Amino acid sequence: MRKLELIAPCHFGLEAVLKREINDLGYDISDVMDGRVSFWGDEEAIAYSNVFLRSAERILIKIGSFHAETFEELFEGTKLLPWEDYVPKNGKFGVVKAASIKSKLFSPSDIQSIMKKAMVERLKKSYHLEWFPEDGASFPVRVFIKNDEVTVGLDTTGESLHKRGYRKLTAKAPIAENLAAALIMLTPWRQDRILVDPFCGSGTIPIEAALMAANVAPGMNRSFLAEQWDHFVPKKHWYDCVDEAREQMNLKVETDIQGYDIDESMVRIARENAKLAGVEHLIHFQTRPVNALSHPKKYGFIITNPPYGERLEEKAALPALYGTIGERYRNLDAWSMYLITSYEQAENDIGRKADKNRKIYNGMMKTYFLQYMGPKPPKKNRENGSV
Repeated sequence: MRKLELIAPCHFGLEAVLKREINDLGYDISDVMDGRVSFWGDEEAIAYSNVFLRSAERILIKIGSFHAETFEELFEGTKLLPWEDYVPKNGKFGVVKAASIKSKLFSPSDIQSIMKKAMVERLKKSYHLEWFPEDGASFPVRVFIKNDEVTVGLDTTGESLHKRGYRKLTAKAPIAENLAAALIMLTPWRQDRILVDPFCGSGTIPIEAALMAANVAPGMNRSFLAEQWDHFVPKKHWYDCVDEAREQMNLKVETDIQGYDIDESMVRIARENAKLAGVEHLIHFQTRPVNALSHPKKYGFIITNPPYGERLEEKAALPALYGTIGERYRNLDAWSMYLITSYEQAENDIGRKADKNRKIYNGMMKTYFLQYMGPKPPKKNRENGSV
């Protein structure tokens, strides 16, 4: 087993959630920066972090870092990295993404081109070859440059980790699966408490909650790029990881998770996605407008992603919509409410300032995770597993 530094990118503002997840897997954190968490692991950790982490975007192996203000420094710094330790003779390699912030080097295409040439030069000497067939497994490289410091990572994941494999059909503006999971983890919700999403769309929040309740590893039903790297990550690590995930799963857990949407076609899509995820029996989906939101029991949770009004024609409807959300929430006895939105007047229209307001970047969009915290259920109720 070799010691590796792994990098897990995430949504800006959710680093603390991801850090907790990585600690829970038993790995030591090496660094936390905006939008990513780094940690120490080995070849086995590549499999476990890809399969078990809910809030990460992908898992990268840190190949190295160096300072570069010119393309010559970028070339030489890249050439010094031990590419032969990772990329075999027939490997397909290159820089698939380059991001630069507050740095002298800022052209992604030039960064990609120069780094590829440097990689080729290094591998030519290592393998005594003048030409590489690149007909084997893929080894995509991702580069971050900030304040002229270059960090080079090798992508082990492939398709982003938010693609769990269950969401074949989506709403107009779906929330990413890893973002939905992270939002749930920012709340005190547990499997024995009620959860309602009154704007469920294609069902992502209820489905992620059900997967968490049943302890289903988010990556157990999909494949990863590094599974093809037989020379680097033994197949046994992937088999052991998935076996462990299966042992931990409990699809017989009892839940009260509900998803509502005003659009009947969206509810059908949500049911189909839940079926593909294997948790349709744990969620009740229903066509229902938000003004009909009610529940007879106490101490439940609303966790939702309501419309933001990104299109001009929708903006005029937002004050009334958020006013209705506030009204229905006030009529629920001892409930908590957590909603993510980019709508600046949300708290004003809801009619109450949030107890906490967390800034999260959904891609390039600044959003607010408004947290309205209700009382905890009495201790005797919690011990009995009731709400």
